[in-house]
Amino acid sequence: MKKTNLSAQSSIPVPRPICIGIVVSEWNEQVTEALKEGAVSFLLEQGVTQKEIITHYVPGSFELPLGAGMMLDENEKMDGVICLGCVIQGETRHFEFISQSVADGVMRVGLDYGVPVVFGVLTCDTMEQALDRSGGKHGNKGVEAAATVLKMINLQRNLKR
Repeated sequence: MKKTNLSAQSSIPVPRPICIGIVVSEWNEQVTEALKEGAVSFLLEQGVTQKEIITHYVPGSFELPLGAGMMLDENEKMDGVICLGCVIQGETRHFEFISQSVADGVMRVGLDYGVPVVFGVLTCDTMEQALDRSGGKHGNKGVEAAATVLKMINLQRNLKR
């Protein structure tokens, strides 16, 4: 795993015990696998162990919210879920419907379960833009999603004290 080099996010406390789910879309696999690698690398750098990360795949970004809900149903000790996907604009309005539905669905799962569920879905005009945001010149949004889940888990635990 390569280092993520996010100095501003490099010292996020990892509360114990912890269990983090990652649900990854298989569609646009080149991009989503890079997002997953970024997220996992960042979590490991922070001190989360491989055993504390559970990863599952769904066919496309539209299935991410249901996949996140299924993961939470199966593991009541799961502290947060990262949803990783990539939707690229095509010639039809399909992009708009999928992007909005996924965003709404991810938010709904988090609200329904009371657990941080992070939207790590790229919504880009081109594959080039997606690659730039999954490890290219604009960094890796999977890393940002992993940092977000840790910050939200910490917030939730601090508020429950």
